Amino acid sequence: MAMDLEAEGEKKEEAAERQYMEGVKQLCESGIKKVPNKYILPASERPRVNGRRDTAAQNLSLKLPVIDLSLLHSKDHASVIQSLEKACEEYGFFQIVNHGIPIEVIRDMVGVVRRFFELPFEERSKYMSSDIRNPVRYGTSFNQMNDKVFSWRDFLKLSCHPISSALPFWPSSPADLRDKALLYVKEMKSLFMDLMEAILETLGVNRGVLEEFRTGSHILVANCYPVCPEPGLTLGMPPHSDYGFLTLLLQDDVEGLQIQHGDEWVTVEPVPDSLVVNIGDHFEIFSNGRYKSVLHRVLVNPAKLRISVASLHSLPIERVVGPSPDLVDDDDNPRRYMDTDFASFLDYIASCESKHKNFLESRRLTPGKALPDSQPI
Repeated sequence: MAMDLEAEGEKKEEAAERQYMEGVKQLCESGIKKVPNKYILPASERPRVNGRRDTAAQNLSLKLPVIDLSLLHSKDHASVIQSLEKACEEYGFFQIVNHGIPIEVIRDMVGVVRRFFELPFEERSKYMSSDIRNPVRYGTSFNQMNDKVFSWRDFLKLSCHPISSALPFWPSSPADLRDKALLYVKEMKSLFMDLMEAILETLGVNRGVLEEFRTGSHILVANCYPVCPEPGLTLGMPPHSDYGFLTLLLQDDVEGLQIQHGDEWVTVEPVPDSLVVNIGDHFEIFSNGRYKSVLHRVLVNPAKLRISVASLHSLPIERVVGPSPDLVDDDDNPRRYMDTDFASFLDYIASCESKHKNFLESRRLTPGKALPDSQPI
């Protein structure tokens, strides 16, 4: 009898694990009223304590620096460059307005992503994969194969380079997803190139590397954070930094993004039709620590589903990234990071929970640490 009960318990546990792997949206559609244990964070990591929001989440909000990109090619160019430099150094995050992307392109992208996540599970599940290297992947949590506690998030990842070979793998439903996403991706790439040129100018480095970004890594990640019955017990995404050079984030009007500013978690106030830009780990390495990637996380909402679309950009995946020689001085500003590449990052997140800034810390040099043979940027 005891063995029968144990076997029955194991079957139920396996069934629950399979259900969690199908995603939060599917879980919510089953009619749950409570957050399953798989999603409940340790008390010290929750955004609420004893049913109340912690001080940072409750009282602190942050209006990030707002950069008007329409002034970048005007007589106010120097002022914009100065504002970008300050935003990168002091925040690692900023918002951009008047960025030149048509409003209908932005709103169409949010709309088609929302409709994708509203598709029947049978349609969404066609793109499910545990292989993080797949060019298209529908998944859940943050790093679902390694996460001990799952995040309240489903996602669709689209590889965007080279676009000609990636596009045929993109979902064919909704019928207009490929057209809407392709237009958005092209706009993002152009905007990223303009931003990179300007930010490289703030660093005063040789901008010859800029051309390499034209064929660089570009990944689009559409995120869905379903309504959560107990938002104080879980997170949409845990504290983490982004791996690349820059992330350009499009979000709807539902608050959720928080960044660690000082020692506090503060909520970023959405600005209609703006984009949020943040420094990634590769840029911290390239700038030799002058510009730092910043920890951020996502809260979930008890009343509203939240949609965001992250556009992550870096150098070509085979390219080694290291501190710019222009920013390294053996006496005053010694090299602080080892070289890395995209393959190293993928190997890292495939083998462990890639939370906080663990990957970047694995690349940080300590005094006297020998450098492996490699070729910096």
